[in-house]
This record gives sequence, structure tokens and C-alpha cells, in this order.
Amino acid sequence: MNQSMKGIKNLKYIAVSLLFACATTSCTDWLDVNVDPDTPSSGSALIANQLPWIEHYFLYGLAGADFNTSMTAGVFYSNGGTSAARIAQWNGASTTWKFTVDNFTLRAYQCWFVYCNGLMDVYSKAEAEGAYHYMAAANVIHAMGFMEMADLYGEIPYTDAFGASVSPYYDDGKTVFNGCLKRLDDAIELFQRAQKQGASSFAAGDYWNGGDVNKWIKMCYGLKARYLLRLSKKAEFNPEEILNCLAKALQSNNDNVVGVSYNSADDVAGDFYYADPVEANCHWSWVSNWGTMNTSYTKFYTDLLTDMRGAGIEDPRASKIIPASMTNIKVDNNGQVIANDWLRSQGVDVHGEASRLKNGGSTSIQLPTYATDDVTLTYNFAGEAADKELFLSNLEGKHAYTVDGDNVVVTYQRGSLYVASSDYHYVGDTVYITLLSNAAVNGNPENDCNWYFSGKKGYSAGAVGSTGSYQLRPSSDFELLTYAEMCFIKAEVYMRQNNKAQALTAYKDAIKAHIDMMQAQLQDWQTAAYIRNPDMLPMDAAQITAYLNSPAVCQNESELTMSDIMLQKYLAMGCSLENWNDMRRFNFSAGNIGNFGVVYPGFDRSPMYQGGSEFPGATKTDVTYWPRRWRLPFSLELQYNTDNALAMNQNALKEDVWSYPVWWDCATDEEYYNYLKD
Repeated sequence: MNQSMKGIKNLKYIAVSLLFACATTSCTDWLDVNVDPDTPSSGSALIANQLPWIEHYFLYGLAGADFNTSMTAGVFYSNGGTSAARIAQWNGASTTWKFTVDNFTLRAYQCWFVYCNGLMDVYSKAEAEGAYHYMAAANVIHAMGFMEMADLYGEIPYTDAFGASVSPYYDDGKTVFNGCLKRLDDAIELFQRAQKQGASSFAAGDYWNGGDVNKWIKMCYGLKARYLLRLSKKAEFNPEEILNCLAKALQSNNDNVVGVSYNSADDVAGDFYYADPVEANCHWSWVSNWGTMNTSYTKFYTDLLTDMRGAGIEDPRASKIIPASMTNIKVDNNGQVIANDWLRSQGVDVHGEASRLKNGGSTSIQLPTYATDDVTLTYNFAGEAADKELFLSNLEGKHAYTVDGDNVVVTYQRGSLYVASSDYHYVGDTVYITLLSNAAVNGNPENDCNWYFSGKKGYSAGAVGSTGSYQLRPSSDFELLTYAEMCFIKAEVYMRQNNKAQALTAYKDAIKAHIDMMQAQLQDWQTAAYIRNPDMLPMDAAQITAYLNSPAVCQNESELTMSDIMLQKYLAMGCSLENWNDMRRFNFSAGNIGNFGVVYPGFDRSPMYQGGSEFPGATKTDVTYWPRRWRLPFSLELQYNTDNALAMNQNALKEDVWSYPVWWDCATDEEYYNYLKD
């Protein structure tokens, strides 16, 4: 374990200013012995102490962007939250496309511009001592953070950002994009220098790559390939330049860049004002940690794991990604689980017929409850005779019931799963399993990431409500950049060059690289004795081989489509902003990009769509039919920096700005700048 992670594991939290102050939280392991550890400042904190915190804060903000954009991109359905406003926020992102500002758009913005504000301080102090690798890392994070902001908001403070001004002026998306590429080039040059004698040890302050300069250089080229792919709609798109970058980027899973995560009982809660643990995976903090969150995978996503290419073959990754819960539970006299089956979650149908949501409403999917004692519920079917007959047929052999006219009285015996509502439409919601996953800081042992029904009672009984999901557990590593993604990019580029033989090879390499990456993590978990969770055990090697050679994976270059490549990439990326970026590049399911046809078949506005004025486009080929950017957060930019926001984008306050493409999403500069004019 490198020194910076040791520091995180011995963290003593120090509060951070919320208004564009330098993020200089620290801990006793990271502060100079001559500096009071209770009163650190940007001037006194060592760069080896500041950089890992900025790396952490960046991951936290990116995780929020990953979560929110993954709902819009069709990976997640969510109606969770601690208030009606929060429920509307998450559901608006995933289902209705009735987007809300601030709670939805603020967090990523705030995490970058506030909590990573100390980045320039790290750069300047590193420059003064000749710590060139810290300067380079600051450049890389600078590029990643501002590219994320441009991907989300389009136009942002850039040239004037991270300075003294509390109302910085804005730059357009093209300026930000080119500036980020320049930062990466500068970083590559700085990483190739030897640090001056006496400069701060890079390994002591880098917890992403442990101070491995070669991995950082490969990361730079990988990021360049990722960003240059953004230009696929433009005349300046350069496939050969991307391939040249890929040749210098990640070459195997050993080069993967991840934020290492731990499920530790001694983790210290209190980071940010969310009080989320520091060591745990930031994706878990956003998606799977909130006790009232009800987030599940969509049917659009789970179908890729069970029926890719219509082959009807289950992916070996399915049982590791799609959560399961106990079902058909049998308990002893003390209420302890003594037998059970496992139920794999169904995906929530958001984008297809969505009959369940139509019957109950967009926010109506319910979390099941575990019966610690017998429970009786009465359902009324007045005027719904057909529904009553179907309901009764589904009850046979499962639960005791009586019929009294239009009422059906059901007794759920101890150990049963049920939905605590008398609305019969919700009874079947036990098939939708939450992505919740518990951690040691929630009271679980370190080797147990299961989420249990009914809190402590369910935990004591051993009633598992969710096994969680591979990418979203507290002990899951945060995937920043992977070899699998590089292979998918290569496959797309070759496909655009009509080099199908090379595209097929890269596509198959990408799938295998992702499976191998998952298998390595699962084997690590097995070594750590996560035996309470069957979904954290390794995949079956024979099943992997069979899948890779099956019709679920294209085997013939003449049959390979861009959709084959992008759907496998979409599956592998999971909770990632890159899926939304890719979908925008291909105009979602419009089918009007090149001769590639519909790249994301079946993806469309939900039948529960309420977007209205936010998305005026009437057809899928209309740019403004789709969500293409976020509106700026009102409580920061549109309230306190309105003049500068409007000076750059005259439509920044309009409701339909959500549908305006960002710079790289436009074929020409003229198209882009027209969207910024009133």
C-alpha cells in the first residue's frame, strides 16, 4: 500500500470551505511535523498531502456525474431520495426527463470548482521545488476535470477559473477542449523529466498509480484517445491520430488506472457534508449507500447481459453485475434463515412498454419488506375482475389467502418478502432488486457487502435483500481508465475506417479484457474471504470460454456492426459518463450517423416522459429530442455569475438548454455557436 493511501486509512477529517477555498484537508501522516495538524493552510500543506485529497475529491465529483448521466443513458432506474424533491430529481434523470437544477446539476460542479480548487496551488508549489511529476499530475487532473465540466455544461469558466475572481468569465467548449488536450501534452513532457534532487516523492502523494510515471504517461495517451474520439461528428476527426495515441496508451489490464477502494471498519465517515466514508468506492457512495435510495438496473441494460445480439445466452458477467436477493426463505423457530433460493433481479422496463410504471406511476417501484412476523394485507379489486383472477393465480402455493367479495386478504408468513402497500399493482415489485450494498461502516463485517432486509433484524436473521453489483460495492475499485475501453475505442476507429478485420479483433479483445479485469477483482475478493456473498465469487472459466465463442459475441467480420461494438462497450462501462458521451455522438437511437444504422436499438424516451419544454424536438432525428447537456447550477452560476454565463451563452437561462449540443456534439463550429445565440 502506498504512503498516500496509508494516510487516507488514518484520516482525521478537517472541514473544507465551501466557497472557492483551497481544498487542504489533511491528516497527521501527511503534514509536516512543524505544522499544526489542526490548522492546516494552503501554504503549509505539503503537496504530497494535497494531491491524494484532490484525487479523491475528483473521483467523488465524477462519481456523481457518472450516476446522474447513467440514469439518463438508460443504465439505472431510480426513484430514491430522502424527500419528494430528491425522488423527483433522480426519477427525472432516469425516467421522466423532467430535469431539475441544483440538486441534480450542482454536485459535480461544486466538487470540481470548490474541492479541487487547490490544484493550482499544488502545481505552483511543485514548480518551485522542481517536482515535475506533481506538476504533470496536476495537468492531467486539470484536463480531466475541465473536460468533464465541458461534457456536462458546455460553456464554463476555464481561463479565468481557479483564480481570485468570485465571478469568473466563461470560455466556449472549443477553447476548453483544446486547452485540455494541451494540458495532457504538457503533462507527457513533464513526466519525462527527472525530478530535481530533494523534490517531494511522487509515490508518497499519488494513490491512483502509486507514483508509476510510465502508467501516468500511458494514461495521458489513453485520455487523448478518449477525447479525440469525441470529435467523430467533425471534419477534423482524425482516426490515425487516435490509433497513434492508443499505441502509447494502456496495453493490458496491468495498466488500468483505478481508485483503489476498501471496505474497512475503521474508515472515517465525514468527508464532504454528505458524511460519506473516505476509503470506500465513490460510486458506492452515490449509487448504493443511501439507505432510502431505490435504484435498480433497467431492462435496457440487463437485456444486454441476458440476450446480447438476440442470442438468448446469459453473459458470465450477469450474475456478478445484476444483483440477487434471497427468496422462498425458510426460517427456524428463532427466525433464522435455514434455507432459501436466490432471485436474480429483473430490469425495470423504462424505455419499452413500461406497463408496470404505467400502472403505478414513474416513481412507484417499491422496495420489498422482509416479514419478521406474520403480516396480513387486504387488497381491493373493485371493478378489476381480470386483475383479481390473475392476482389469485399468482398466489397459489405461495401465501395463504381468503376472498371476501372484491377484497383478497393475504397472510405473509414470517420470512416472506412482500411490499408494504395495499395497492395490488405493487405486489410483484419483489422482482426488482435494489443496488444497495452495505459496508463495514454500516455495521457489516469487512468480508460482507450484502444488504439485508429490515436493517438489524434482517441482518441478525441472515435475510439478504441484495448482493449488490460488481462496480458499485464499497470495496469495488473506481475505474478511471481501462485497457478494455482502449480496445473498444480501437474497434470503433477501425470500424469507421471500414477495416472490419481489425475492428473484430479489437472488439473481441475488449470483451475479454473486461471479463478478465472483473475476474481478477472477483479472485481478490475470494482471497479476502467474501464468502457471504455468492456474487463476489469468481466466474466459471468454462462459461467464459463458451460465451466468448457464442453467437452473443460476433464471430464473423462480415457480420460485425457498430451496434455490436458500442453495446458491449456500454455494458462494460456501466456507471460512467462515457456512455452518455457515446450516445450523444451517435444521436442515441436516431440511426442517422453515417451508415451505421441504429446503434442503441430500443432506447427512446420513456412512456413516462414529461420533458415537454425542455426537449422541443418532435422526432428522434431532431437534435433537441434528446438530453445533450446540463443546465448550469442556479445557486452558483445562474444566481451569482449570471452576466458572464449569459455573455457566453444567451440561452443559458432557457428551459430547453438541456437539449442544446455541446461543442464536440456539433458537426461544425457554426452549428455550435448558433445554439449560443438568442
